[in-house]
Amino acid sequence: MSKDALDRLAATIRERRTEAAEKSYTRQLLDDPIRSAKKVGEEGVEVAIAAVAQDRAALLEESADLLYHFLVLLESRDIALDEVCAVLEQRMGISGLARQKGPAG
Repeated sequence: MSKDALDRLAATIRERRTEAAEKSYTRQLLDDPIRSAKKVGEEGVEVAIAAVAQDRAALLEESADLLYHFLVLLESRDIALDEVCAVLEQRMGISGLARQKGPAG
């Protein structure tokens, strides 16, 4: 999946804001950020379990579920995928160990 595919998925999720909640699971999640957050946590656990105890296909499926639910959560909080990507860009070239230590590092 390319960033383009993630951008298209994010756009589809954004469009679901106009759907009727009784016909759109995505709209239901968008209307309930707490439920969205819980789904991200649930999917994260499922990814972790698949990574250590299941096959590659299961990990791919769970990873796709996690990405979808993460994008729904971002949309429910009015955060664009590009904003998250900008944070990642800022971190490029900075050691994760240095970042964990903070400015005093």
